Amino acid sequence: MSNVHVISHPLVQHKLTLMRRKDASTNSFRRLLNELAMLMTYEVTRDMPTQPIEIETPLETTTGTVIDGKKLVFVSILRAGNGILEGMLSVVPGARVGHIGLYRDPKTLTAVEYYFKMPSDMHERDAIVVDPMLATGNSAIAAIDRLKEVRPRSIKFVCLLTCPEGLAALQAAHPDVPIYTAAIDRQLNDHGYILPGLGDAGDRIFGTQ
Repeated sequence: MSNVHVISHPLVQHKLTLMRRKDASTNSFRRLLNELAMLMTYEVTRDMPTQPIEIETPLETTTGTVIDGKKLVFVSILRAGNGILEGMLSVVPGARVGHIGLYRDPKTLTAVEYYFKMPSDMHERDAIVVDPMLATGNSAIAAIDRLKEVRPRSIKFVCLLTCPEGLAALQAAHPDVPIYTAAIDRQLNDHGYILPGLGDAGDRIFGTQ
């Protein structure tokens, strides 16, 4: 699994543990997710493109380096992906945003698309797909299938939690896409939820349990 990156920083693991607690309120869950997304962005964007710029310091002219944010697109898998999106945008405010609307058919567990909107000129942009959970992998696979139709320059996938089943499915379908996660949990249950997991991320973010 050389293409799988587990972000084991102590602050990431601390905040994830607090989010897992069943008694975490909607407010605290959302705040922790925002903070955790900011921390994960540091690792995920380690190789993002930069450009030189000439600036005036209080003492002299020098050349510095700035992020070429216009080349980066955060792609949120609706609706839960928006919970990660806010934190990532606070770190890279110049990034563009795309959305893919998918829902999981409760009987087949397959992903059904209902919305797709991306920035223009995707062939010049690096896409980072975000969704809190990589469980069965069906939604992530469907999202990346669709995203590849507009030919971004590169694609990464970011999630809080995953499991062996989800990793295997996504890597089999898209072996070229690096996966960044805070934890690889034990397994899926019969309903397609990650164990031990943290429940339904969308419901906990938006208070719709």
